[in-house]
Amino acid sequence: MTLRRFANVLPLLAVLGSVTALGVGTSFAKQLFPVVGSLGTTALRVGLSALLLLVLWRPWRWPLPRADAAAVLRYGVALGFMNLLFYLALRTIPFGLAVAIEFSGPLAVALHSSRRPIDFVWLALAVAGLSLLLPLGHSATPLDTVGVLYALAAAVCWGAYIVFGKRLSHLHAGQSVALGLSVAALAVLPFGIWQAGSDLLVPQTLLFGLGVAAVSSAIPISLEMVALKRLPQEAFGVMTSMEPAVAALLGLLILHEQLNALQWLAIVCTMLAAAGSSVTAARQA
Repeated sequence: MTLRRFANVLPLLAVLGSVTALGVGTSFAKQLFPVVGSLGTTALRVGLSALLLLVLWRPWRWPLPRADAAAVLRYGVALGFMNLLFYLALRTIPFGLAVAIEFSGPLAVALHSSRRPIDFVWLALAVAGLSLLLPLGHSATPLDTVGVLYALAAAVCWGAYIVFGKRLSHLHAGQSVALGLSVAALAVLPFGIWQAGSDLLVPQTLLFGLGVAAVSSAIPISLEMVALKRLPQEAFGVMTSMEPAVAALLGLLILHEQLNALQWLAIVCTMLAAAGSSVTAARQA
């Protein structure tokens, strides 16, 4: 009985561990900003993550038709610029709020094709959460406009990443992720080299970047694959909707980023919208 209970809890723990590892890795990555800048940090994180996953999955073991190669290219470019724009947003707005704004991308994709009344509830919650975070003058501590625009651009890339990723669902997950991250690395490396140059090759920086890459990419992806094999789609979606709150808490604990009541309310609205849309979308499917 104990083993059965553990087997039931394992996928939930895997999702929680994935979300937490991603947040911890990103929080520590932000500490590289003074050393190599946001663009250099993106290059290190994505580039070293790609190397780790290439070694782990060895994607060349599977054939890749030309049509799939073009799809991987689009998928990887969207992934690379999603990371690049998100790290640019982190320069001026708190981690948890950047994640909440970025969530508007996958929410838009999830709600795009749905016309049921309940889905308009999730849309209203998402709009309410987003409006609380946009620099419209209603908050005592309005967010930096440029940072918000970067987060919104990252949301667009996240939506594109999901759309392009679905077109690769017939490939082995390890192959598509490893190749996609490799394309992403090639897309963002020029920006990192332009900003940081040879500072990217300092041994201490490389070692710290390797740790960030492992915690924010290799570990979360591996845990997500464990969870996806054992969880229904709606349960997985509900669990991952915790990400804005986890990011806000980690931003508070690691980066000492304080949020006000309206900003916490915005995060709650975003989480409810993400969880609700995951459940209804999965039931409709």
